[in-house]
Amino acid sequence: MTTIPLEHVLILASILFFIGFIGVIARKNTLFILMSLEVMLNATGVAFIGAGSVWQQADGQIMFMLILTLAAAEVAIGLALLIRMQHQYRQLDIDVLSELKGDQG
Repeated sequence: MTTIPLEHVLILASILFFIGFIGVIARKNTLFILMSLEVMLNATGVAFIGAGSVWQQADGQIMFMLILTLAAAEVAIGLALLIRMQHQYRQLDIDVLSELKGDQG
């Protein structure tokens, strides 16, 4: 059975995390920002799985299950907010959220 070196797993996780980070920074649509956050969470999960596999510890798998739970909660709350935002403002532009501040003075 061949094993994948930890360096390769960490490089893959870093690339995925960077792609997700660029998506969060560059996108204006909140749905794409939410998807980019999911990519970032999965990148950290890949890193935990790879490290746990190399060190023969179950900690990486446990952390990945925690990340999956966090991602599921994030998606549920995020999609509920996006549906409400789409229903009220008819768009998902992040700049619309600045109008939610209300009057400051």
